[in-house]
Amino acid sequence: MKPIEFYDTRTRRQRRFEPLEPGRVGIYSCGPTVYAEQHIGNLRSRLFSDLLKRFLLSEGFEVTHVINITDVGHLVSDADEGEDKMEAAARRAGRSALEIADHYTRLWREDAAAVNCLPPEHNPRASEHIREQIELAKKLEAKGYLYTIPDGVYFDTSRFPRYAELAGLDLAGQAEGARIGVTEGKRNPSDFAVWKFAEEGVRRLQEWDSPWGRGFPGWHLECSAMSVRYLGERIDIHTGGIDLAPVHHTNEVAQSECAFDVHPWVDFWMHNEFLNMGAEKMSKSTGNVTTLSDLVRRGIDPLAFRYFFLQAHYRQQQVFSEKAIQSAAKGLQRLQKIAAALEEATGEGDEALQAPFRARFRDALADDLNAPRAMAVVWDVARNDTLGEADRRDLLRRFEAVLGLKLGEAVVEDDGDRWETDPGIDGLLAERQAARAAKDWATADRIRDELVAMGIEIVDTPEGARWRRKGAG
Repeated sequence: MKPIEFYDTRTRRQRRFEPLEPGRVGIYSCGPTVYAEQHIGNLRSRLFSDLLKRFLLSEGFEVTHVINITDVGHLVSDADEGEDKMEAAARRAGRSALEIADHYTRLWREDAAAVNCLPPEHNPRASEHIREQIELAKKLEAKGYLYTIPDGVYFDTSRFPRYAELAGLDLAGQAEGARIGVTEGKRNPSDFAVWKFAEEGVRRLQEWDSPWGRGFPGWHLECSAMSVRYLGERIDIHTGGIDLAPVHHTNEVAQSECAFDVHPWVDFWMHNEFLNMGAEKMSKSTGNVTTLSDLVRRGIDPLAFRYFFLQAHYRQQQVFSEKAIQSAAKGLQRLQKIAAALEEATGEGDEALQAPFRARFRDALADDLNAPRAMAVVWDVARNDTLGEADRRDLLRRFEAVLGLKLGEAVVEDDGDRWETDPGIDGLLAERQAARAAKDWATADRIRDELVAMGIEIVDTPEGARWRRKGAG
């Protein structure tokens, strides 16, 4: 059996994966900054970590997956300058930072559920772990890694010789401001904020007392503090978008290895590449974004985006287009139709006949999560006339546990009476859809809560939102 190998960003090579503790794997994934609805580029990172987790579970490992929620400290630039994204969103909406965080955290979780991601074992919020962040900063200060300037407490990167290792940074040739900007009083351009002071005369919604004065934690501090809380001082795998490697993840390594006296803090750094809209990466800052709710409004099954994701390797940039997502939707429907028909098969399959297909599927994923190659095996089985129907059924069920496409729950085309209808509820559902389209989230949430209180389950389908009473269908 092929050993499991993953590509590690730090060592820049694919190498054999063995957990730090036999049989157990700890994964930390950088989660959303919940100041806006997440776009499908963000969702690609979530799908990547979910595929990783599902594969490791299929290999018999016990997996503890932590995904953080950033609801404080992420400034509008990586230069430790500008306004906190949460504060800015709250001011624009005329709501509290907590309300903004609650709303967009719920949307993020709904999106993850819609594309069938397994929930993490821990989903901590930065604002609920301020004590842990202050304690970590105090530990760094006691070891001499921090210094104070008028706007905050900073980490002195010159004290950490391996600072450039993860992202291969050229610090010597780096012009002041080229990477993280200029902040008056910093000793080195790469130094980063651990604690920011509240500005005089500026009323913030989120600030706390600390040994250094009233303020709020730097963005990078939360991940180190929460990872040690839930996973210990060393991590098997840390995931995130490739754009996080040069700054956020580099800073996480510096403060963690210095605070915990460990190296490497993370055994495997696994980064997914961008989802591009044309020639540019999908990004809120450029405005070229598509959300999952946008796809649903166009009649696209959310699982079609999961199928789309599986068509490319996570370390390859993937180009999103209307043609590509429509093609993925058709591919998913064809596969679901085949799986639905095979669920009618009777009898037991032949394990010996299935073994070569299981091995090919497993070995594809053991080779740095090569999803396209695994999907080729899936289609080979789906179309294979030399295998009996029971064998094809069993294989697709086994593959489904890793792919997460809900093949075993596929709805055949003639299942037209699955959804209920009622003029009053239909009207509320239509009103909610209109509110979501207009981004009137308060109204949409109110109607959703009203429907839930009535025992109504809302389900997004390729034909749009449908409903049924809980426990039906």
